[in-house]
Order: sequence, then C-alpha cells, then structure tokens
Amino acid sequence: MKKIKLVTVLIFLFVAVTVNLVSAQQSVFSYEKFTNDKGDTLNYRRLYPDYDTLRKYPLVIFLHGSGERGNDNEAQLKWGVMNFATDQNMIKYPAIVIAPQCPEKMGWANFSNKKNSREKLLQPTPSKPMELLIELVHQIIKKLPVDTNRIYITGLSMGGHGTYDAIERYPELFAAAVPVCGGGDVTRASSIAHIPIWIFAGAEDAAVNPLYSLDMVEALFKAGAHPGFTQYPAVGHFSWLGAYSDPLMMEWLFRQHK
Repeated sequence: MKKIKLVTVLIFLFVAVTVNLVSAQQSVFSYEKFTNDKGDTLNYRRLYPDYDTLRKYPLVIFLHGSGERGNDNEAQLKWGVMNFATDQNMIKYPAIVIAPQCPEKMGWANFSNKKNSREKLLQPTPSKPMELLIELVHQIIKKLPVDTNRIYITGLSMGGHGTYDAIERYPELFAAAVPVCGGGDVTRASSIAHIPIWIFAGAEDAAVNPLYSLDMVEALFKAGAHPGFTQYPAVGHFSWLGAYSDPLMMEWLFRQHK
C-alpha cells in the first residue's frame, strides 16, 4: 500500500513539474496583436531572445496547422514552435520568433488544385492572413533588431502549405525554409531554387499526401536546387515531431544566410 502511495505521489509531482515547465516555456512568448492601416488584425506570439542591444537576430516565422486556428492567441503554440524556446536552443540559436494565429475558416496559403491532379497552382493574390503576416514582418524589421539576411520561415500541415506560398510569393525575403507535411506549386520551383529548403514528410501521412513533398523535391532538383528531404518511415501526419526535435535541422537552419 505504501508503495502504491509513493508511486502516486511521484506521478503527481512529475505531472506538476511538467505542467509548470510547459507554462513557463509558453510565458516567454509575449502576447501581441498586429493591426494594419485598414483595421485588419492578426494575433501573434513573439519570442524575444535576449536584452542584448548590440546585435541583430535572425527572425523565425512559424506557421501552425489548421487545428490551431482561432482567436485565443494560444493554440498556435501547441506544436513545434516550443522547440525554439528551450533553454538550450535559445542560448545556442538566439532568434526573434513569431507565431501568428490564423483566424477560423481561413488559411495561410492560396492555391487552387487542378482537377484530377495533385498539381497546386499559386493564385495571384495572397490569403488575408498571409497578406497580414507579410505586413507584420516588414513592421518587425523596422522596429526590432532583425538581421534581414537571416529571415526563416517554417510551418506544419496548413502551415507547410503556407511556407511554400510565402516563399513562392516573396522569394527574395527569405534566407531558408522548412516546410513540414505541406505542398506547393511545383511550376514555381525555379523562382525558389536559390532558397535553402529542407522538406519533411511522413511516409504514411493520410492527411497531406507525402507525394506533394516528393513532387517539390523533384521539381527543385530539376531547377538546379539542392533541397534537403526527410521522409520518416512508419509515420503519419505527425512528421513535425521529428522535424522540430532534430538538432541537425536546427543547426542547419540557423547556419543559412542570404
């Protein structure tokens, strides 16, 4: 009986410590809201790396998936982005990180799909959340010590599609991209061939066909690029668990410069 009580207490302490650590980690992301001159708003959370006024920092843009849409300015921290906020990564790779939240029933990307085809076509105008995001990025560049030669973008699922959308619309803005279980317009591969890209997917992803990733890898190689590609065997949609916990990916990302 005493052993059972001891185990119960230990489990309770473990859960309490874990919850406190997660809460403390989330608290390093400040609550922010961007409003443009039209009155449109975009909620986002921001990680500021250090109170060092002598240097500039890379800017990481993190785009969440469809399940984290809303207006609570909380849900977008659920997956992936917290890996940038560990003590180890903040001291090793100090960066300004922004995690915007896409409103309900909207998306980061604006692609159309060809009938009876996997091919996605980038539409002429960005989605409203993407438009606001790019306006926010330019505001942050003006107001914060951003190294404009080190602006990175990454995202998972809906955010993986958004990552492709962003680099295909604004190819001169970004120094590197990490799309995770996403898809883009392969006909635009030549316009992004100069951007270092590391693509991640799960081989058994039933939500986002991993062939979207393979198609983009093939198109980029044909365009003269040398993309990284990781496809996890026996993994479905949650390929971001491996991608954002991969120390080689982090080291590679922060090594990139325009």
